[in-house]
Formats: sequence, C-alpha cells, structure tokens
Amino acid sequence: MILAAELKPGQRLVEEDLCERLGVGRTPVREGLLLLQGEGYLARERGWIVQDIDASQVHAIFESRAAIEGATARLAARRIDAQVCDELARMVDAMEPADTLTRSELNRINNAFHARIVECAGNTLLSQFHERTQFYYWMLRVPVLFAHQEIVRSNEDHRRILAALRERDEDTADRVARQHVEATMAIVEPGLHG
Repeated sequence: MILAAELKPGQRLVEEDLCERLGVGRTPVREGLLLLQGEGYLARERGWIVQDIDASQVHAIFESRAAIEGATARLAARRIDAQVCDELARMVDAMEPADTLTRSELNRINNAFHARIVECAGNTLLSQFHERTQFYYWMLRVPVLFAHQEIVRSNEDHRRILAALRERDEDTADRVARQHVEATMAIVEPGLHG
C-alpha cells in the first residue's frame, strides 16, 4: 500500500484500521509494522507514520539508483536472451508517441522496462535494492513535469540501453543506464531545492 501510494508520506497509521482493512489480527499487523520500520518504510513517533523523505537525501537517492541501474544493466547484458530484448523493444516503441500517451501510461511502461532489466540481472539482492530506491524516489513526490524533449531524450536512452543489451556489451549497458538516471537527477534535483 505504501509503494502503491495508497498510504502517503507522513500519514498516521492506526493498527485497528489496518487489521480491519487487511482482514487479519493485531499480531501479524504489529509484526508487519515492525518489519516495515526496520526496512525504513515507517517511523514510530507517538504511533506509526509512513516515512517521509528529506529533500536533502535526493542526491544520495539518485546516486544509489544510478549505481543499481548500472549494475543490473551490466548483469542483464550478461544474461539476457533475444526474446526478452524483443519484449523490451516493444516497450521502447510503446513509449515513442510521448505526446499521445498519458503520463501515468508512460510511467507504467517506463517502470516495466526498468523492472524487466532488473529481473534479467538475476540478482535477488540488487532487485531488493532497486525496489527500495524506487520507493524512496516516489516518496519524493517529485514536483517536476518533464518537457516533451526530455521524454524523447529519455526514450533515446532506453534505445541505447537496449542496443547494449542486444550486443551483450556490459560496459556500455552499465554506463548508459547510469547516465540515464543522472540525466533524470539533473532535471529533478533543481525542482526539489528551488
């Protein structure tokens, strides 16, 4: 519910409400809350609240995302097959008419593209780290709308990542995936601090 933004940053959680909503007793809810606290999703401040992200952490979040995206692209280049490359190509093509897609549809396809690469990397720990950085990124509640040319450039990055994956070029896949995240950081960071 946190990752799907059904529960918002700073929102107070009431155990009884969660029990009713989830249809379970207090013990599993409490165990779940403690686990989520340990993973950084919740804080305990006179009750449970959904963790908010401090804007000062933005750079660290993007550095982490760049490292993880690069590492997963490198491993995916080592392990990917032609069928998955074709699947990724369809996603890239689907993102091409950026002016006719809704932002939510574009985000859905973009997330699926990156998630598929993470899956192809075949590394459970990196997958967990990727999920965590995705959580932090969405918790930023990014107030930046990307311009049309930035969306087009982003999909050009997707095409370069895909080309490196098809060629099984680990170094290029890593480098381009990192640059892709860094380009997003260059757009988002000023909007968060400005």
